[in-house]
Amino acid sequence: MTIIIIAITCIVSYLAFNNPQLRANLLFIPSAVKNRGEYYRFLTHGFIHADFMHLLFNMWALYIFGGIAEYHFSLLFGLTFGKLAYLLFYLAAIAASSFVDYQRHENNHAYSALGASGAVAAVMWPYIMYAPWNWFVFPPLPAILLGFGYIAYSHYADKRGGTNIGHNAHLWGAIFGLVTYVTLAAFLEPAILSDFWVELMHPKGPGSF
Repeated sequence: MTIIIIAITCIVSYLAFNNPQLRANLLFIPSAVKNRGEYYRFLTHGFIHADFMHLLFNMWALYIFGGIAEYHFSLLFGLTFGKLAYLLFYLAAIAASSFVDYQRHENNHAYSALGASGAVAAVMWPYIMYAPWNWFVFPPLPAILLGFGYIAYSHYADKRGGTNIGHNAHLWGAIFGLVTYVTLAAFLEPAILSDFWVELMHPKGPGSF
């Protein structure tokens, strides 16, 4: 399912790169949602990107985190429904990551947003809870510190402002992923939380798995 999401996102993003009208139709524009009832924009903006680097970064991160997330959703819901549940989680994360920006900018006709970053931030949490001490080359941090550091930095950067990066969407995508996944695990497969705690109590250094 992760590969399918990546393929669809790459195709739609590429088409939008070369078709300004398509891009405009898929952007997240809160005022269009409010005034014209175009609620589909809560989802469609997650399948288009600003440029190739934006697309590449998001899809590479999704590739890294998505396989483990998919596996954990199969533990929660079974092999068949797990893939659908994972897809619904991803789509819900796109929408949830934009809800606060919708409330902020529903009367701002100049505001628009795009990209899958919020959903990718949500998908990283099953990976983090599976292997909290796996280290990344960049940034050189273990997964658990990367996850909470990402939330802290997104909050700080959103408050600071001054860029056109959607830090607020990153923040709420990550929070949605953390809260939703922990809640699902607690009700459906508590052993996931127990295993996470055991792993968390045994820190590993760089290069350890």
